[in-house]
Amino acid sequence: MPAWFIITTKVHDRAAFMEGYSPAVAQLAQQHGARYLLRGRQGRVLEGDGYEGGGAVVMEWPDAETAMAFWNSPEYAEVKKLRDGIADVSVTLVEG
Repeated sequence: MPAWFIITTKVHDRAAFMEGYSPAVAQLAQQHGARYLLRGRQGRVLEGDGYEGGGAVVMEWPDAETAMAFWNSPEYAEVKKLRDGIADVSVTLVEG
């Protein structure tokens, strides 16, 4: 059963985010079997908590186990450090 990461972001340093974290995570996620369905910016929060003006990403995975293998991998732990201090991120795993 497929699974998705629903990710919302508020990026504080776009240049650093786009030069470091974004390409590194995209390459690693694709190596782990993910595909991007959405990469958008300038979000408008209509209800609830969110990041006004922030971005949203939807990544599709073959299944939740594959998504979690990526999430818990030592490689992603290293890539994740590239966004420290430059972005606030919320990630939700949804199975379908």
